[in-house]
Amino acid sequence: MFVLNLRPEEVSSLIRQQIENYGVKLNTDEIGYVLQAGDGIARIYGLMNCMYGELLEFQDGVMGMALNLEEDNVGCVLLGAGDNIKEGSEVRRTGRTVEVPVGNALIGRVVNSLGKPIDGKGEIITDRFRPIEFTAPGVVDRKSVNKPLQTGILAIDAMIPIGRGQRELIIGDRQTGKTAIALDTIINQKGKDVICIYVAIGQKASTIAGIVNTLENLGAMEYTIVVSSTASDLAPEQYIAPYAGCAMAEEFMFNQHKDVLIVYDDLSKHAVAYRAMSLLLKRPPGREAYPGDVFYLHSRLLERAARLSDELGGGSITALPIIETLAGDVSAYIPTNVISITDGQIYLESELFFSGQRPAVNVGLSVSRVGGAAQIKAMKKVAGPMRINLAQYRELAVFAQFGSDLDQATRDKLSQGERLLETIKQPQYKTMPVEEQVVILYTATRKYLLDLPVKDIRKFNTGLIEFIKEEYAHILNSIRDTGDLNQETEVLLQKCIEEYKADFILR
Repeated sequence: MFVLNLRPEEVSSLIRQQIENYGVKLNTDEIGYVLQAGDGIARIYGLMNCMYGELLEFQDGVMGMALNLEEDNVGCVLLGAGDNIKEGSEVRRTGRTVEVPVGNALIGRVVNSLGKPIDGKGEIITDRFRPIEFTAPGVVDRKSVNKPLQTGILAIDAMIPIGRGQRELIIGDRQTGKTAIALDTIINQKGKDVICIYVAIGQKASTIAGIVNTLENLGAMEYTIVVSSTASDLAPEQYIAPYAGCAMAEEFMFNQHKDVLIVYDDLSKHAVAYRAMSLLLKRPPGREAYPGDVFYLHSRLLERAARLSDELGGGSITALPIIETLAGDVSAYIPTNVISITDGQIYLESELFFSGQRPAVNVGLSVSRVGGAAQIKAMKKVAGPMRINLAQYRELAVFAQFGSDLDQATRDKLSQGERLLETIKQPQYKTMPVEEQVVILYTATRKYLLDLPVKDIRKFNTGLIEFIKEEYAHILNSIRDTGDLNQETEVLLQKCIEEYKADFILR
């Protein structure tokens, strides 16, 4: 005998409905009734053919998404305020999964996680829609990552290069400059034919407004879409936000064959929203109370970032997910999950940040699994010795604290390390073209700075670039156009550095 797994009051509610509807012909496959509603969750009886992830419509116009397909009811999350949804409310199937509007009409706009505008600039007119869940491109459909995506940040482009189609995690404690790196990367794409999408998950509305304002002031909103799900939004809206952003990116990659940069800020809050939703749906909790499929939550999102093969048009999605750690603990559940999914991480450290090293990138723990494949030849040539020099400096600096007598070679290595660290300091929103980065790194790694005081290094670098722009602009043009530092240009660059340095010392 088949017995419904329902509570007595739910059974009485169903009997009452059946008596009321006796003799009325209903399509029970397409219309269901709410058994229970609250906390952004509704349990529905009667939708026997409902699909996983299907969009459901409640009688007051609120939409929901079916997530739990149980034997006798459907667990549904609400994508909007469900104040008028109560026991007995009618629910209709729509026959389609959750989808968002996509296309050029969204560029320059701020939208919510369902793609509806929230910037007060009127409706978004587009006839194109994409489902938020989509299968990631297979191995055959992909191409290896070898084209750089310049962030404009010296420390990253030199030592942790990012390629188009890569997934590079930005990880660190709160207030260490994670969002700043992502925003600088967006700002640096100006004029590079890259569409940028910034997905804010569970951020304060004031923070998102500040970010949009910054992007507008710096002219970056001309090629950027902001998908906003604030801390006050329901957990289901925060949950679908990154998938909605990814669907918008896929339209540009698959159909317009463009390069796209997408920032997920941040996936820690995304996992928390999913945990809240799952516990309300009575899914069994696992480690740290997260549901068992929390790894799949992020892997199916980040795997959609790819560089497509030439047969498919060669577009790409580069993902910069952000993860917030607590007291630098990268061994917690969500950080370890996302580290294992991505192609490297940029690790930011509070200690470095507060000591004035900004961006606060820990070069020892940060890594890019694409490596030199995503760098131009000139950058590869000048940045090669940098990581080793910094590693040696960190090692020697520990011993130097004891104040014992140091030989000249050790003192030189310490001096060189200090000057390299000063060189990679960079203010926010002051991104640097790759040809200027090559010149500055060449100066630092070839030990031209050893006889200058550390406090003058940044002033020297700024002055040197201005001097080259005025007197030897063809050096920068050559590096930019060829991507290489040939022998002729290198000789000219040495002459130029020596000429400027002599003048700088005399001042």
